[in-house]
Amino acid sequence: MFRHTGKGRTYLHNLRLASLLSGVAGIVNIVGVLGLNTLTTNVTGHFAFLSEEFVTKNYGLVWAYLCYVVFFLAGAFVSSTLIEIANRRNVIYSYALPISLEMMVLLGVGYADGRIDNDQFPSKVFLSLMLLFAMGLQNSLVTKVSQSVVRTTHLTGLFTDLGIELSQLMFYRALSERTVLRKSILLKVAIIGCFFIGGLLGGFIFLKLGLRTLYFPVALLALALWYDRILLRIYHIKRKLRVNH
Repeated sequence: MFRHTGKGRTYLHNLRLASLLSGVAGIVNIVGVLGLNTLTTNVTGHFAFLSEEFVTKNYGLVWAYLCYVVFFLAGAFVSSTLIEIANRRNVIYSYALPISLEMMVLLGVGYADGRIDNDQFPSKVFLSLMLLFAMGLQNSLVTKVSQSVVRTTHLTGLFTDLGIELSQLMFYRALSERTVLRKSILLKVAIIGCFFIGGLLGGFIFLKLGLRTLYFPVALLALALWYDRILLRIYHIKRKLRVNH
C-alpha cells in the first residue's frame, strides 16, 4: 500500500491508500472542528480568515492563521525531506518515517486533552498547529507515494476532477478509455466517501472521548504499517522459495 512506487504500483494499491488515509483525515478534521474550532486538513479557508482578520485589524488572529498555513507547509516539507533522505540511503521503509511522526503528533494532541485548557487561545492555537502539521505530513506522503494520483486532505480539487470525469463519460466511447475513466471516478468517490465516513465516526466518538478520539486514526496508521510489513515479509519468503527451487 505504501512501499510500492513507480511501475510496481497498481490501482488497487492507490485505492487502499486513498480509503485508509482519507478516513484518517476525516477523523482529524472533525476533531479539529469540534475540539478546537479549526479546520485542520487544508489551508484554503485559513487564507479567507486571515484576510478577514487583517481587514478588521485583529492582528493577533492574523498571526495565528498565518502560522496555520506555515505549519501545514512545514509538515509537507518535513515529510518529503524524510522520504528523500531515506530513499537516498536505500531505506526500505522510507514511508514509515513521516507516518510515525504523524502518529506521534496525533498521540500528543490526544494525550493533551484534559491536561491543558483547550478553550484558552494559546493552547487552542498550539494544538491546531500540531494537527495542521500532521495533515501536511500525510498529504505530502500520499502525494509522493501515489505520484500525485491520490490526495486525501482536500476535497475541492477532487470534486472538480470528479465533475470533469463524469461529464467525460458522455463523450468517451472506447472501452479502454471508459475503463480508465471509471477507475478514476471510483478512486475519487472512495476518497470522498471515506473522508465523510471518517468525519461521521469521529464526530460520534468525539462526543465521548474528546481529543482522545485521535487515538483511533493512530491505530489505523499503525495497522497499515503492520499490514505493509507483513506483506513485505511474505514477498521475501516467496522469493526465497522460488530461488531454492
